[in-house]
Amino acid sequence: MSTFALAGQALSVLPASIPSPTWSGFEIPLPWGQLSIRAYALCILLGIIAALWLTSVRWKKRGAPEGSLWDIAIWAIPFGIVGGRLYHVFSSPEAYFGPGFNGTGDLSKIFRIWEGGLGIWGAVLLGVVGAWIGCRRAGVKITALIDAAAPGLLLAQAIGRWGNYFNQELFGAPTTLPWGLQVDPNNPNFPTGYAADTLFQPTFLYESLWNLVGVLILLLIDRRFQLRRGRLFWLYAMYYTLGRVWIEALRIDTAEQITFFGITTRLNVWTSILVFLVALVVFLVLSFTGRKDGSEDSVLLPGRVPAGVAAEPAEAAGEPELSELDASGETRVQNVDKASHDAVEDSARGNLADNPSEVQTSAETEAGKQAGSTDRL
Repeated sequence: MSTFALAGQALSVLPASIPSPTWSGFEIPLPWGQLSIRAYALCILLGIIAALWLTSVRWKKRGAPEGSLWDIAIWAIPFGIVGGRLYHVFSSPEAYFGPGFNGTGDLSKIFRIWEGGLGIWGAVLLGVVGAWIGCRRAGVKITALIDAAAPGLLLAQAIGRWGNYFNQELFGAPTTLPWGLQVDPNNPNFPTGYAADTLFQPTFLYESLWNLVGVLILLLIDRRFQLRRGRLFWLYAMYYTLGRVWIEALRIDTAEQITFFGITTRLNVWTSILVFLVALVVFLVLSFTGRKDGSEDSVLLPGRVPAGVAAEPAEAAGEPELSELDASGETRVQNVDKASHDAVEDSARGNLADNPSEVQTSAETEAGKQAGSTDRL
């Protein structure tokens, strides 16, 4: 049998579409009820873990202080989750506030993150704010951190997007492509007016693959050019938004529509275009105004010593230690400036040369004191 025939048989056994998920989480029984663990939340958690792993490897290679990444993460991750949720709520407000903010929505849904809905723009914006707080406390540069974290951010997004698959949400327009996505017609997210066997564009898969390719591209570029001062982060922003524009345009879920220059499209499309342009300008400015003294290679803030690194001992600072016995017979250590110490010695030598009789009298007096002490014993 020919190679082409074998390939044809292999393709014939592949599914003609991506099936809808049959699992979206599990329940853990508790004495007072049950705890629901959603697949969406697991995807987000797995993405965060993968991002932290990749960032920690890159952060360590940059010579960062031990444990500083985890000190920063406890600020960045909560800020990022809150920011992502806020952006989603205000970019898709109908479910929470009702059409036209008429108050018919359900405000309690704002806190149900496990049902889906995290906007990347809010997550990155507030996540960077949280990271900046953590960096200041750890004594490291925020620009060094976001450069180290850029590939990890894309990796987290690539994994987290699979949460949309398990929630059967944020899919694209109908398609006849062999990788079309099946959506359960009984699912609340199934769009009205379509036949039950309609296939949809798997936008979650497009974005996941786009991000994975981006991880490899960023790693290769950084290995070749060693971008610093935040440039790799802004390159990440350009790459991601470039893909987000065409992927977002495929979606058919309800979203805020904004009109600019006579063109009406989704808010996220306009946001992606704006972020791309801003990232491009910042990247070019940083590229043409870079310093050449090598200071950008350090991850530490100027004048900051990372925790766990001891200060230089007195000897290293050029301050010799002098020891002497105090009245109780214990050793007393003094740090004396070398110049002052030399000046005292010179003065003593001069007194010895100018007044030898006084020196002899002092020696006789001291001898007498010692003899008297001996007699008293």
